[in-house]
Amino acid sequence: MTALRSAGMLTVAAVAAFGGAPVATATPSVGVEAVTLSQSTEDGVDYVIREITIAPGGSTGWHYHHGQVFGVIQQGTLTHDAANCTVDGIYPPGASISEASGPEHVHIGRNLGPEPLVMVVVYIQPAGTPLAEDAPDPGCGFA
Repeated sequence: MTALRSAGMLTVAAVAAFGGAPVATATPSVGVEAVTLSQSTEDGVDYVIREITIAPGGSTGWHYHHGQVFGVIQQGTLTHDAANCTVDGIYPPGASISEASGPEHVHIGRNLGPEPLVMVVVYIQPAGTPLAEDAPDPGCGFA
């Protein structure tokens, strides 16, 4: 056993033995497919356009963004929930949506309808940052 692996096992054992603080885990997306339609970087800013499809019953998982996000619903209905466990928008075909940026704006997008949800989303953000950062369920009980 390597020293590094041994040290890692000791750390896990110590946390288990002494009841370390629970670790919040991110909520993964379910039933989501994304295709990048366009991507470019200029003056330190990434511009990305994606088509995102969420299957019936699927969700984006809880997350937030580092930059501006704008979308248009093409098919289906998006149910958008905020971290305070309230629906902060229901978006049918043709509706547009924008999302605030930063870790204080954790949210989830869900497809509660019977057909696939299809939307085109534009991300404008600092170059090199991920399109979304996963976040744990804030206590709403759904993902």
